[in-house]
Amino acid sequence: MTTPADESASKSETQPPARRGMILLPVVIFAGIAAMFAYALGSGDPSKLPSALIGKPAPEMTLPELTGLREGGGQVPGFSTADLKRGEPTVINFFASWCAPCVQEHPLLVELKSTANVGILGVNYKDPDPGGRRFIGRYGNPYAAVGVDPNGRAAIEWGVYGMPETFVVDGQGRITMKHVGPLTALIVKQRLLPAIETARRVP
Repeated sequence: MTTPADESASKSETQPPARRGMILLPVVIFAGIAAMFAYALGSGDPSKLPSALIGKPAPEMTLPELTGLREGGGQVPGFSTADLKRGEPTVINFFASWCAPCVQEHPLLVELKSTANVGILGVNYKDPDPGGRRFIGRYGNPYAAVGVDPNGRAAIEWGVYGMPETFVVDGQGRITMKHVGPLTALIVKQRLLPAIETARRVP
């Protein structure tokens, strides 16, 4: 026979686990989301990270020139969002001299300049002078223009996770591709070059 006291005792024994389950639920959800991002970053294909900017206009920005970076006898200019709306696709590459993966991918950008017939613009991210200038002087200059992002504001607007990152923008200034992490020969062949050609066909 069950008494009211027995029922009360039974309830008191079952409630704490239920409460613990409710408390742990947000932790479990957060862990699941974190695992998805960790997988994308560690799986060898960080480009799987989501980007809300694909198909949208490039964020507004005006980036000053990298002082002292000269080519052909003149200063290499900075650039603004208006420079991305001139009817031809553009590759935007965020880089920094202190970024080891930037060194790894840089020869591919230099090669891209001469083989893909596309404008490449560099964003030098949080790089104390003369870091960016020395980096390009040592490894070569694939960039038609280099803008300086000293406080990282442009990177925030573009949703950059870390260095390096590369974007393709169509001739109307809309972002059509984003790659997180260093470029490789395979990524250039399978993703970047097709994205450039697709952007070239956008009216």
